[in-house]
Amino acid sequence: MDLSGKVVIVTGAGRGLGLAYASALADSGAAVVVNDADEAAAKEAANAITVAGGRAIARPGAVGSREVAESLVTTAVTEFGRLDALVTNAGILRDRVLWKMTDDDFDAVIDVHLRGTFTCVRAAVQRMREQGDGGRIIVVGSPAGQRGNFGQTNYSAAKAAIVGMARTWALECAKSGITVNAVIPVAATAMTKTIPAFAPHIDAHEQQGTPLPTWLRTAEGFGTPDDVTGLLVYLASDASAAVTGQAIGIGGDKLSLWSHPREVASAYTDGGWSADAIAQAWPFSVGREPQTYGIPAPVTPEV
Repeated sequence: MDLSGKVVIVTGAGRGLGLAYASALADSGAAVVVNDADEAAAKEAANAITVAGGRAIARPGAVGSREVAESLVTTAVTEFGRLDALVTNAGILRDRVLWKMTDDDFDAVIDVHLRGTFTCVRAAVQRMREQGDGGRIIVVGSPAGQRGNFGQTNYSAAKAAIVGMARTWALECAKSGITVNAVIPVAATAMTKTIPAFAPHIDAHEQQGTPLPTWLRTAEGFGTPDDVTGLLVYLASDASAAVTGQAIGIGGDKLSLWSHPREVASAYTDGGWSADAIAQAWPFSVGREPQTYGIPAPVTPEV
């Protein structure tokens, strides 16, 4: 898919998924502003893209503040003349169970993931509206935000909120021709290596080049960072002009669409519901089939 002439900002692009996104976008012809909190990583990533024949420039900075967000947009316009797409990938983890999570643990993750997404998207949309010819906003969610995950109060909250913001922004930006979509990736990264069922397969892939097993790629929808990049290129392209307000999952051999939260059961009674009436009706009406919560544990097939 040809992205020639397009300019894209990718946050958190110094390594991992962000680097894969930036590299794939550049390989498809886009000029890329490579952001990362780690200045050396940002510069190394931009240099690697340039050496490979792409166009890229590093703009280090920890996302969250208005100043960093606006500097990324300014860099795109100054260096490449415009801004066509933004990918908000930057993130950190501070995992702790609820009763051990500190205020700083919570605030740090919310600041990078949630506020960082908000400030960067705001700055990008302001520029895209000035240009007057549309644009593409691609925010990055997580299965933890869709389902919840043990030890990730802060991360789950931020990722759920990001998808909520994407749906709101899709409404607000529609008249300007700006699409807004959330990507829900599942891939082998430093973060997912902490999952015991995945760790040995990730290590074998990284150290010996062993392909990830079929059960991981299909049943778990879990693959390499490169398996995710096709969706990013598509969403940054003109081909996706009719796609907005969606939460789209990708990983391994699996592409999926996450549902919008909706009522799945309802019941009515004349005059409204008392506590006693709810207790009596719950098991036989709306509570008959409770919704699941939490990311299902990976099931390793028996050999």
